[in-house]
Amino acid sequence: MGRERRPHIGIFGRRNNGKSTLINFLAGQDIAIVSDVAGTTTDPVKKSFEITGFGPVILIDTAGIDDTGELGKKRILKTNQAIKTIDLAILVITKNTFGDFEEGLIEKFKKQDVPFIAVHNKEDLELLHQETLGKLNEAGAKEVLHFNSLNGDIEPIVKSIKKTIPESAFTTPSLLGDLISYGDIVLLITPIDIEAPEGRLILPQVQAIRDILDNDAICIVLKEREVDAFLRKTGIKPKLVVTDSQVFLKAGASIPSDIALTSFSIMLAHFKGNFSAYLQGTPKISELKDGDKILLLESCTHHTSCDDIGRVKIPRWISNYTGKQLEFVVIAGLDEIPGEISDYALLIQCGGCMITPKQLGNRLQPAIDAGIPVTNYGMAIAYVQGIYNRAVAPFAKIEDSSLDYL
Repeated sequence: MGRERRPHIGIFGRRNNGKSTLINFLAGQDIAIVSDVAGTTTDPVKKSFEITGFGPVILIDTAGIDDTGELGKKRILKTNQAIKTIDLAILVITKNTFGDFEEGLIEKFKKQDVPFIAVHNKEDLELLHQETLGKLNEAGAKEVLHFNSLNGDIEPIVKSIKKTIPESAFTTPSLLGDLISYGDIVLLITPIDIEAPEGRLILPQVQAIRDILDNDAICIVLKEREVDAFLRKTGIKPKLVVTDSQVFLKAGASIPSDIALTSFSIMLAHFKGNFSAYLQGTPKISELKDGDKILLLESCTHHTSCDDIGRVKIPRWISNYTGKQLEFVVIAGLDEIPGEISDYALLIQCGGCMITPKQLGNRLQPAIDAGIPVTNYGMAIAYVQGIYNRAVAPFAKIEDSSLDYL
């Protein structure tokens, strides 16, 4: 299971509260540096961890929320950014200290709709007071537990994690299960071009293959230049064709109109994006004006080629389609968006194969709240290449919303 499908659990608190010690006990190994010196943890540290009877999760150790100095401010910024990437928070306190720092963290948890449990650490030095327990319960802690590294009993914390983490964080819906069934044939068109990784397929293609097999269907994988000969020689009529968005025009011309056609990126848009918002936002491409700024969010980091999809191809295709002078800003990973979200006329999110649905949703939500149209790489490409209606139709038919946009 890739990290993008594992629940993410963040550990937060002040410096020297024992966050790194706790994550080491949870993981069963020394993955975070432990020291009596405050501020030892700088950037968030991630570690995969298997919870028996539950499954794999990602633990994130963060810098102290009370860090100081110019470097400390940057560490705090990273800690706050981590809140947007998690499904569950563990708030660590010691010596019954509960004040502005803790209240600030809790407010951020609530803003991101992240449930949290509280751990009163270093219980060998000072026991949890009833007054502190009352404050934590009143603040919304799902559970309040205690811990000390002398006995190292993490079982109550593990049980609390299993009970508290949202079901949506660990349930894995099917990518294509609503469209295919036993014995159906699915054709995957996977170009091998300059951007294809050496010796392997990209993650969405691998995930699609596995999902097709899990649904007891038949998967056929080929390159775009083999499609015509394959259909002609075999006479096979696939139930569904999924193509790389960059060869939509070729796929659209090769695949008969009575066969459902979509792309890997649109498949991911339906799987983990805000598909209804994408459907509403994509046609706004036609309303772009000279001088508009377009924000492209690419959720992974990779070496860029001279014909990069996000930095070169999509800007070129949209500019040619609209005939407007547009400004394109590309952000990789989960970095902060530059400027105000209201500075942008359109947000275009990649498929998000390397991040969780929670992380992707948090990237989109500020734009949606501000009324900024949002779309997805594959849907934007399909729109400007004149194949949008056909490309989104397979998934639009299983949405509750009407098909008026078609």
